[in-house]
Amino acid sequence: MGVLIRKQKGLIFTGITRLAMVSFIVALAFALIDTIWAVYLDSFVNNIVIVGFISAFLTLVSLLFYFIFIPLIEKSSKAKIYSYSLLFFSITYVLFAINTKFYFLIILAFIATILQTIRTTSFGIIVRDKSSEKNLSRNEGLMYSFMNIAWVIGPLIAGFLSEKYGINMIFVLSAIFIFIAFFVFKCLRIKDDNIKKKVHSKIFKNFKAFFKSKDRIFSYILSGGVNLWWVFIYLFIPLLIIRGGLGIKWVGYFLFAVAVPLIMFQYVSSKLAGKIGFRKIFKIGFFIPFFFALLCFFIGNIYLIMLFLVLASIGLAMLEATTEAYFFDILKKDEECRFYGPYNTTIGINQLIGKIIPSILLLFLPFRFIFLFFSFCMFIMFVMSFKIRNIMESRRDGKRDK
Repeated sequence: MGVLIRKQKGLIFTGITRLAMVSFIVALAFALIDTIWAVYLDSFVNNIVIVGFISAFLTLVSLLFYFIFIPLIEKSSKAKIYSYSLLFFSITYVLFAINTKFYFLIILAFIATILQTIRTTSFGIIVRDKSSEKNLSRNEGLMYSFMNIAWVIGPLIAGFLSEKYGINMIFVLSAIFIFIAFFVFKCLRIKDDNIKKKVHSKIFKNFKAFFKSKDRIFSYILSGGVNLWWVFIYLFIPLLIIRGGLGIKWVGYFLFAVAVPLIMFQYVSSKLAGKIGFRKIFKIGFFIPFFFALLCFFIGNIYLIMLFLVLASIGLAMLEATTEAYFFDILKKDEECRFYGPYNTTIGINQLIGKIIPSILLLFLPFRFIFLFFSFCMFIMFVMSFKIRNIMESRRDGKRDK
C-alpha cells in the first residue's frame, strides 16, 4: 500500500491522491450496494430473468442521459456537479432503506441511474484534467487501486451485515459513506475549471461525431468489454451462489476475493502500459478471462467456478484503468467534455448486452451456457486488441494536442 501513497518522482500527491481518497470512500459505498443489489431485486420479483430485464431497463436510461448531459458537463464546473451528485445519492439510498414498495423501488432506481451518469462523467474528467500526459495511465491505475481496495472490503462488510441485520442496513451504511465523501470533497476544495462557453447540445450530432473516429470506436468497444464482464460477476454469479445452496455471506466472500487481484496487479499494469504500450496489456488482459470463463463452462462445482473467476480478475486488473487511460490518450484536449460522456455509454451498452442476452439464454438453456457467452465475448475483445494503436506514454513530451 505504501507504494501507492508515498511521494514518488512525478506523482501528483496533492491532486490525484486526494481524489483517490474521495473515490475510495465512494467506491466503498457502491461496493456495499453492488454486493446485495441483485439479491435485493430478487427479493421483490423472485425471478433471475426479471432481475436481468429490470437491470437492462435501467441501463437504457443511463445510455440516454449520457448524451442528454453533454451540455451540462461542458458548461458546468465538474467539481460542483460531482459533489451535488454525491449529496443526492446519499438521500436516495436512505429512501431505498425505508422503501417496501416495488414501484417506488423502480422510481428510486431510475433516479440513482441518472445520478450515476453525472457522477461517472464529471469525476472522470476531473481526474484527466489533474493528470499530465506522461502520467495519465499511472494516475488512472492509482485511482482504480484505491477504489478496488474498497471493493475488497465492501463485499465482506455487506455479506456479514446483510446476513445479520438485513439488506436495508446496507443502504443506510452506504448513504453515510457517500455523505462523508461529499463532505470530504467539499473540504478539500478541489476545483476543475474546464468549462466551455460553446456547448454541443445536439444529441444525434454528438453521437455521429463520436463514432467518426476508428480509434474511438476501438476504445469504446474494448472499454465496454470490461463492463460486460463485471455484469457477469456482480449480477449473475451472486444469484448462482445463492441458488447453489450457499448463504449470502458466500457472495461477500466471492466478491472480496474477486477484487484482490485488482489491488495486486492494477497499479503495476497501468505503469507498464505506459512503458511497453497498451496493445500487449490489452491482449493478455482479455485472454485471461476468456480462458477461465471457458473452463467454467465444463465444470459444475461452485467452489471451482468461484476460484476460476477470481483468477480471471488478474486479466481485468490489466484492463480497468488502462482502457480509460487509452481513451484519453487518443483524444485532443478540447474533445474531453464533448466525448467523455458518449464514451461512457459503452458502460450502458455492454451492461445491456450482459443483462439481456444471458437473461434470454436462461429461458431456454442451463446456467452454464452463460459462461460460454461471456467467454466468447472476451475472445472477441482479445482479437480486437490487435487492432489498436500501441501508444507508449513514456515516449511523450507531456504536451497534448489542442
